[in-house]
Amino acid sequence: MTAADLSPEAAERLDAADELAAFRERFVPIADPGVVAYLDGNSLGRPLRATAERLQELVTHEWGARLIRSWDERWLTLPEEIGDELGRVALGAAAGQTIVADSTSVCLYKALRAAVALRPGRDEIVTDAANFPTDRFLVESVAAELGLTVRWAESDDVAAATGPRTAVVTLSHVDYRTAAITDLAAVTRLVHARGGLVVWDLCHSVGSIPVELDAAGADFAVGCTYKFLNAGPGAPAFLYANARHHAEFGQPITGWMGAADTFGMAAEYVPAPGIRRALSGTPPVLGMVGVREGVALLAEAGIDRVRAKAVALGRWVIALADAWLVPLGFTVASPRDDARRGGHVTLRHPDAERLSRVLIDHGVLIDFRRPDGIRIGLSPLTTGFAEVRRAMERIRELAG
Repeated sequence: MTAADLSPEAAERLDAADELAAFRERFVPIADPGVVAYLDGNSLGRPLRATAERLQELVTHEWGARLIRSWDERWLTLPEEIGDELGRVALGAAAGQTIVADSTSVCLYKALRAAVALRPGRDEIVTDAANFPTDRFLVESVAAELGLTVRWAESDDVAAATGPRTAVVTLSHVDYRTAAITDLAAVTRLVHARGGLVVWDLCHSVGSIPVELDAAGADFAVGCTYKFLNAGPGAPAFLYANARHHAEFGQPITGWMGAADTFGMAAEYVPAPGIRRALSGTPPVLGMVGVREGVALLAEAGIDRVRAKAVALGRWVIALADAWLVPLGFTVASPRDDARRGGHVTLRHPDAERLSRVLIDHGVLIDFRRPDGIRIGLSPLTTGFAEVRRAMERIRELAG
């Protein structure tokens, strides 16, 4: 690109043509005048105005006025209701297969244990050696509990790491470091051909890129809601289990909410039919408000438009980085191929850790990932092109 293509006027034109620009007004304004750009929505999305209003309504009416009656009137069915809507809007999942509950870690543990149990006689779990730490830690924990062996795949080379002993493969759909997208459908087919099951981590893809779990024949998937779904810090995660596994799906944390008769106080546990058996304890109603509002906004915006803008923002970051930052010792670590890049761009720099602190101190809110990665998070519903340009200009000034 020429200098004119990277000018403030070029950024303004991109923002003027942005079909999603109006959605930025639906979020709580950033009150800190020192913030130049918020580019960490892939770690924590910004809060919705509607979430604040809905929480106030819940506290004053559903909780404050209706009190415990709201459990029967509204709250008990929220995990399935919101899960179905999330499945429809963002996961390519038919109703009855997705539930909102717990944290991503707990959901992943449940899915791994359930998947292993569905493949008796197989004694290996496979994951990427560079997978997100929680995923790797849980794989090792489940393997230790059940006397299984962990096989480590290098560079997503699942074919080399799987075989007749493979019970489960678990991978992240989008790499948390580089934003590289793994071919979910192709990997699922490969693992199924070898007799195993797959548990997908969708934390960095849900709400950012289209996901088609049913079409891919996926087995299980988990993910968080506080990144691109903007549901709020610590908002509950989700668990997807394909309907074909429901009859034999046994999750390890059996609690009263996942029982067939929640209030029967039975002497023995009998699992609820369908996806509700994945529940354990009482649903986090306050946290679910943010999930519902985030999913509703995504439904209004449309995942295809969100993806198109994420791609355009990624191209913009890479163009600015090539022109301004590569001469200063930066390299682009994310795929340049739009089809292979998720919702963030990672820049590498030898002094990235120190530089990240400097950037944050000067109002460019990014994310550092060891050993040398600076993640530029691109949340299509809140991130603008001029905002990105200001941030990249500030990075050039501070790193120069």
